[in-house]
Amino acid sequence: MTMKKRMLGECGLEVSALGLGCMGMSFGYGPPPDRAEMIGVIRAAVEQGVTFFDTAEVYGPYTNEELLGDALAPFRGEVVIATKFGFQLHADGSPGYTGLNSRPEHLQAAVEGSLRRLGVETIDLLYQHRVDPQVPIEEVAGTVRDLIAAGKVKHFGLSEAGAATIRRAHAVQPVTALQSEYSLWMRRPEAEIIPTLEELGIGFVPYSPLGKGYLTGKIDGTTTFASSDFRNILPRFTPEARQANLGLVGLLKEIGGRLGASPAQMALAWLLARHPWIVPIPGTTRLDRLTENNAAVAIELSPVELEEITVAAGTIKVDGARYPEHIERMTGL
Repeated sequence: MTMKKRMLGECGLEVSALGLGCMGMSFGYGPPPDRAEMIGVIRAAVEQGVTFFDTAEVYGPYTNEELLGDALAPFRGEVVIATKFGFQLHADGSPGYTGLNSRPEHLQAAVEGSLRRLGVETIDLLYQHRVDPQVPIEEVAGTVRDLIAAGKVKHFGLSEAGAATIRRAHAVQPVTALQSEYSLWMRRPEAEIIPTLEELGIGFVPYSPLGKGYLTGKIDGTTTFASSDFRNILPRFTPEARQANLGLVGLLKEIGGRLGASPAQMALAWLLARHPWIVPIPGTTRLDRLTENNAAVAIELSPVELEEITVAAGTIKVDGARYPEHIERMTGL
């Protein structure tokens, strides 16, 4: 398998067609896995041609950036690391956050911390993790523009921002990429976000491209999660919703069966076929899943197959909201 490359929008950032979302290696999906094993998975990703790695200061907090810094130390200059700022973290370093904070002084301090933990002199791609309603986006973009001028950041990104916010930010400092949830079971960006990105020449980085694991076909109504797995609080992951949504997985199994592809590979191939400037970042902690996901770049859906999946998936109602209301309020989709 040869990993293909893609340009994220029109700002000159080239990355592997699939990246690796690293959050679950430290945070979110139950007890953190063995650190040495995770370093092995990250380095295996590099060997398989992945050059795009995603983290954030809030993952842990801090421990995920440290993990990536150690794992990717031998590959400085060969890979692109994206990280994020924007949450007010607990002073004692405990998991979670107390709110949003994108004030310039906080942003600058967050970047210094990320640089130190990642062991780099420049952050390749810096996202605002969530739009802060208390800080004008023009002020945020201006602060990042100054950080770019100072050589501490190369590219500016937004996450879960609405179309109007993207436009306002882009007018101050060109936005290289938007990272938001997008998959066959979360297609809200198609209405307004994707046309805006196409118009402005901004790349799109879908997170949770496998529906937080659901689209792999390995989860149903009987699946149990660790007590610290955040899927326990997601309406779409109640046992009833998981059982009700199996039709979407069935569709991927049925079409994938014809192409010799797994449901996960079909879900990723569908995203890759949508636009050449889309770079999904599936996350995994397992080497076999990493290899399976990366093989999706070799699947080239014909226009007929792409249309079949798109139309058929559009007729399947997905049960359950993706987030509880208090989390959904922080998004602009």
